[in-house]
Amino acid sequence: MSLGPVMLDIDGLSLTPADRELLREPAVGGLILFSRNYASPQQLTDLVDEVRAIRSPSPIIAVDHEGGRVQRFREGFTAIPPMRVIGRQYSTDPRAALALARQAGWLIAAELRACGIDVCFAPCVDLDWGVSEIIGDRAFHARPEVVAELAAEFSRGLRSAGMAAVAKHFPGHGAVVADSHEQLPVDRREYGDLLDDMRPYDKLISNGLIAGVMMAHIVYPEMESLPAGFAPFWIQRELRSRLGFDGAVLSDDLSMKATRTYGSMPERARRALDAGCDMVLVCNDRDAAQATVRALRDFSNPLSLVRLARLHGTGHEMRESLLASDQWHEAHSELSKWTEPPELKLDA
Repeated sequence: MSLGPVMLDIDGLSLTPADRELLREPAVGGLILFSRNYASPQQLTDLVDEVRAIRSPSPIIAVDHEGGRVQRFREGFTAIPPMRVIGRQYSTDPRAALALARQAGWLIAAELRACGIDVCFAPCVDLDWGVSEIIGDRAFHARPEVVAELAAEFSRGLRSAGMAAVAKHFPGHGAVVADSHEQLPVDRREYGDLLDDMRPYDKLISNGLIAGVMMAHIVYPEMESLPAGFAPFWIQRELRSRLGFDGAVLSDDLSMKATRTYGSMPERARRALDAGCDMVLVCNDRDAAQATVRALRDFSNPLSLVRLARLHGTGHEMRESLLASDQWHEAHSELSKWTEPPELKLDA
């Protein structure tokens, strides 16, 4: 059985019979986990083992675990600071910031791989334009060259621990106020103004540092009337042709309100795949997920299978060995400095 084009979710801490049945569907290729699926590192490892036992090759098991606000697993995992913290460090000590970015990538990947997770949807390479409700401190920096440098080191850190990097949200989410979870953002800038947003992708792609790109649910009407994840202009012309990306392209969650005017869930999934996505995410809506995998039961794209296979994690340490290692202690200590509240000092 090959990997299908749909990544979906489950509700609990372990698999139900209905979950197992759904994960066996030919159109399923991935599982994304959320905070509701996590109680402890051992429970997470057991859940991942359950999923892997269902089919071969196993679905790609993913999580959003960037740090800061977007870190699904907390207790038992190192608290990772938001990436803006690393960007601010760059402004005073670039060398230290680059080292910190690599440590953050390594630590995230090492802890996730120790539990069997394949991929973390990171780095977020949106520019910090200072207006986005949903990006905010998830962005490294406002300057594209700084974002590119820090994201490159972060991606090298991920890779050194056996995890591929998936950059997001192409072509750029940082310059719109609206949150695509709640409404469809519109970015009215001209093409030339968007080139800065795409510069980090150029560096990451040219250096072979990312295996995946996640699309933005944003309309850029000066170029294309459809959201980027449904638009061949962005996927085929810009990402594939101009930037030369040959990895996996993923939609953002098609259950977000930004996509609701573009048909039923199976229709949205087909739009994204026809535009050039290799995998679509359908989350927090089991009925829609079931309808989508039924509609795509016979879907096949051999090139997508190759691209998606590169998202599987490689190698990992046992959690006990990882936590006993000098590298983990050094990285954990360094990253913790940036998440602990400052010591309160009172005047005598």
